[in-house]
Amino acid sequence: MSQSSYYAPKGGLPPQTQLLTDRAMFTEAYAVIPKGTFSDIVTSLLPFWDKARFWVLSRPLSGFAETFSQYIGEVQPGGGSDRPETDASAEAVLFVVEGTMQVTLDGQAHEMGEGGYAFIPAGAAWSLRNDSDAPVRFHWIRKRFQPVDGLAPPEAFVTNERDIAPTEMPDTDGAWATTRFVDPTDLRHDMHVTIVTFQPGGVIPFAETHVMEHGLYVLEGKAVYRLNQDWVEVEAGDYMWLRAFCPQACYAGGPGPFRYLLYKDVNRHMALPG
Repeated sequence: MSQSSYYAPKGGLPPQTQLLTDRAMFTEAYAVIPKGTFSDIVTSLLPFWDKARFWVLSRPLSGFAETFSQYIGEVQPGGGSDRPETDASAEAVLFVVEGTMQVTLDGQAHEMGEGGYAFIPAGAAWSLRNDSDAPVRFHWIRKRFQPVDGLAPPEAFVTNERDIAPTEMPDTDGAWATTRFVDPTDLRHDMHVTIVTFQPGGVIPFAETHVMEHGLYVLEGKAVYRLNQDWVEVEAGDYMWLRAFCPQACYAGGPGPFRYLLYKDVNRHMALPG
């Protein structure tokens, strides 16, 4: 498995001499938010957080994401929150891309470094602090949990991607693999957040067209990604949102692995109107 360093935005502001042309795209089927978008002037502040700011990558919005929101959080030394979540129905995944942080979850403290992954059930008591001497940057993916009568809610856990062996996709000889943090057959979970890895030259060899909505943040490498009818160049630090049924495929462009953090909604009936 690649022992990669993950891309994390640092903010700042482009110079006045920079050209305005960029790769940012927003369509009815997909969006591409390139890494150059993550400047100081597009950050958000949230209640009950100290020395922290957030880049909002996706949010529930008509014509955009429907099932989730995703942020990149940046917490300075000494910062954090004792009340990070204000919606008791929201479950979450945290994934650390740079630095270290301390997450206390249901009274148990966890040190999370780069590659650290935490699943936080809806209604759980948790807090986050940065007691180090450097900023910490992490993804925070939030979804309204959909309970099912007869299924117990999933429990909290903390792990690191380096402790989980990737699962090779069938008939790919390791060119395409997925690091799964949750057993796919565990129907208590209504979302999966995984890491997908393509070795140089690896491909998704058909246009995936499926019901799951995606949030996709490129951790490492570069590729040409098929989004609906378009082929788009993406690289480490870029973010993509894919609407349900948006066709997708990719070619990993090398010279190193192409890796991304992937969200999808799973394991629930489709909500019916009326």
